[in-house]
Amino acid sequence: MAGSARPGEDDDLITDINVTPLVDVVLVLLIILMVTATAIVSKTIPMELPKAATGEQTPSTLAVSIDQGGQVFLDTIPVNAEELRARVRAARETNEDLRAVIAADGRIAYAKVVQVIDILRQERVTKFAINVRPEEIGR
Repeated sequence: MAGSARPGEDDDLITDINVTPLVDVVLVLLIILMVTATAIVSKTIPMELPKAATGEQTPSTLAVSIDQGGQVFLDTIPVNAEELRARVRAARETNEDLRAVIAADGRIAYAKVVQVIDILRQERVTKFAINVRPEEIGR
């Protein structure tokens, strides 16, 4: 067989596995995961950023939170349904690829979360994630 792994043995199959393409794919997926994870949590980590004259404030991810009492917050500012709609609409006008992360207390009514999702979708923000706390393994 042409291309045999061992010279002189024409009938043997090539049994070596080339893992280089697998490693390449895994590294690309790791880079994609790191970039998207950074973009998703950028509004949830409190930090003081330096000011710059050429800086732009273009929000790409909105952080929508709902506390135990049902109060809605947009980027830590309390808002009602109409204020949420107006601020999402204004942010969507400046950024067509606007996304949202919704964090809701587990004890609130499901209808309140659906209402927030409905407002986001009416304002054409269809890319959103629901923030959850990972369950501990081995409980």
